[in-house]
Amino acid sequence: MNFGILESFSFEHVYQVVCLVPYGRVTTYGAIARYLGSAQSARMVGWAMNACHRHVPAHRVINRQGLLTGKRHFGGDDMQQLLEAEGIKIKNNRVVDFDKHFWDPNIELG
Repeated sequence: MNFGILESFSFEHVYQVVCLVPYGRVTTYGAIARYLGSAQSARMVGWAMNACHRHVPAHRVINRQGLLTGKRHFGGDDMQQLLEAEGIKIKNNRVVDFDKHFWDPNIELG
């Protein structure tokens, strides 16, 4: 799936990319926005994750520093528990070895 450069993208486009993030990997709001052709729209990706009312692995989307900034939308520690269940270590709300677990759709999906 390659959306190319979109003048604007929908939440559905975001969800399609998030569904491609592999088990045991994480991506960022900004990486998704860049892949969708709008690098300045990381906040919109965050809004999409917050509004998500369907099954997508939203717990795999974190901020560019490896922080679990979306954690409050998971109700307590659910986001951390989901990531740890996939073998990702978390310390102080941050992914340990972030670079090792980072999945960049621009590289992986071209």
